[in-house]
Amino acid sequence: MTAAQRKKNTNTGSPSKGEPVYLAIGLLRRPHGVRGEIMLEIKTDFPERIKPGEIFFVGKEYQPLKVATKRKHNKGLLLSFEGINDRDAIGHLRNHSVYVDLNDWPPLPEGSYYDFELIGLEVIEKDTKEVLGELKQIIKTGANDVYLVESESGREILLPAIPNVILDVELADRQMKVYLLPGLVD
Repeated sequence: MTAAQRKKNTNTGSPSKGEPVYLAIGLLRRPHGVRGEIMLEIKTDFPERIKPGEIFFVGKEYQPLKVATKRKHNKGLLLSFEGINDRDAIGHLRNHSVYVDLNDWPPLPEGSYYDFELIGLEVIEKDTKEVLGELKQIIKTGANDVYLVESESGREILLPAIPNVILDVELADRQMKVYLLPGLVD
């Protein structure tokens, strides 16, 4: 299979054109108090964008809910939603993801990408032009992300997502050019 065929057959799980793209920004954990607040575990680099009055989509059904209040609590946020005013009602949302419609979210800074945009990219070694494989998974670590690249033969390579290794991302071409640090691949 040629690189062009692989690119054409790559399914990144992203929706087709015209469908909304939902981006997970957090996970609702436990109710807090008796007035309808719930703890949000933050899964976005931009928690400041979560504001009262904003509409978010909750759960697999993407139920639209408008944020009524927001306040910091420990490592997360306490949120309440309009129309939900008691512990039992908010408790039904426990362990549901919170999403935004990507079209309503401000664009990322230049050179930054959402994970879903990177999954499925063809990974190429810059100097040798060798196709290393396809980016299959992004592993979140404390220091930096790690990209799991799988070759056609099933061999896996772990690449640290640092500027010395990830040199160029071309979303239009569905390619990522990388530099393999000595000792990174056996």
